[in-house]
Amino acid sequence: MSHLKNHARLKVLKARDDMVTDLLNEARQRIADIVKDPERYSKLLEGLVLQGFYQLLEPKVTIRCRQQDVEMVQAAVNKNILIYKEAVKSNLTVRIDQDHFLPSNIYGGVEVYNDNGKIKVSNTLESRLELVAQQMMPEIRETLFGANPNRRFLD
Repeated sequence: MSHLKNHARLKVLKARDDMVTDLLNEARQRIADIVKDPERYSKLLEGLVLQGFYQLLEPKVTIRCRQQDVEMVQAAVNKNILIYKEAVKSNLTVRIDQDHFLPSNIYGGVEVYNDNGKIKVSNTLESRLELVAQQMMPEIRETLFGANPNRRFLD
């Protein structure tokens, strides 16, 4: 009887895990739809680039993107340099890396490096989705399956 209960519990946990995996796959598909729309994707790139500038707060940065996104990233950089200079009151030199590109099989986004390349801000769409999924997993599970009655601490 104990073996059957344990087996049934494992089946339920596997079904829950499969449901969460399906949810994340659907989110990836929606990201792919955003990338196909140039207007929405360019606005998204502007936000990702500006956020990378603010996270680094360095005078010289290097940006890596997919090869097909270079023009959109250049436009985002040109727009955001003025916004950054007004907010931080500091000059910013930006270089888009033409030698090393992000793989073309990712959905998009940018990676922003400091001048010597030792500090990296990964603002690719995949890394952002993984970060959100990791941080929000308790809320996602609670929304999908209800509150866990055995959970004691909610930190």
